[in-house]
Amino acid sequence: MIKIKKISLSYQEKKVIQNLSLDFAKGEFCALLGPNGAGKSTLLKALIGFHPVNEGKITIGNRELKHWQKAELAKQIAIIPQDFQLQFDYTVKELVLMGRFPYLGYWQNYSQQDKKVVDKVLQKLDLIRLQDELYSQLSGGERRRVSIARALVQETDILLMDEAFANLDINHQLEIMRLLSQINQEQNKLIILVSHNINLAAEYCQRIVMMKEGKLIADGTPEDVITNQTIRDLYEIDLTVIKNPVTGQPNLIYPGRNE
Repeated sequence: MIKIKKISLSYQEKKVIQNLSLDFAKGEFCALLGPNGAGKSTLLKALIGFHPVNEGKITIGNRELKHWQKAELAKQIAIIPQDFQLQFDYTVKELVLMGRFPYLGYWQNYSQQDKKVVDKVLQKLDLIRLQDELYSQLSGGERRRVSIARALVQETDILLMDEAFANLDINHQLEIMRLLSQINQEQNKLIILVSHNINLAAEYCQRIVMMKEGKLIADGTPEDVITNQTIRDLYEIDLTVIKNPVTGQPNLIYPGRNE
């Protein structure tokens, strides 16, 4: 679904992504891991054309990214940012309905079909009871579900999520990962998730892509790439990787205070 071939991307004189090649297939649930400044969020923005690449090319489906019209691309890829920056406050339902914007023609109002899609997603994400609440009055976990709902009503095959767990308690982190996993399995969406929570990524994602300084460090299953050596290479710290005794997936163990 997505082919990235030898792309490089710079902010002014600084190269943020360097000679990166990756392919993503339909139905994958993939986590992008790496330290701050690795280029993870920049890569997501490049995939929606927000930051054009300096070198190389990105292909979505069978068409190079630069040839997609914005409205058509929005029917292929939905992105969930870290947080919405709103000039005005909206109700939950109003905000989610905005996800149907790519399907509107000139001077066209939202149709009954648009509203049915929204109601169905609100029901699925347990947001019906909050549909008339103002977004500004919601908790962090509720806001995250609203942002996911808004992306889902776009009815895309690709879902990108930046910093999925920013400012969320552990119960909401688990809730979001379970929800994304369910969406991935039921709808066969390609989901690419930027995260700093390595353990949760290992438990729920089938594929892990590790980046550092704009370069690919490792790419594979959690079992293959989450190792003592790759964690040392990625974060320049010695941590212990063990198997989760419940799931068998690789998990990080942090050193004690005297180590």
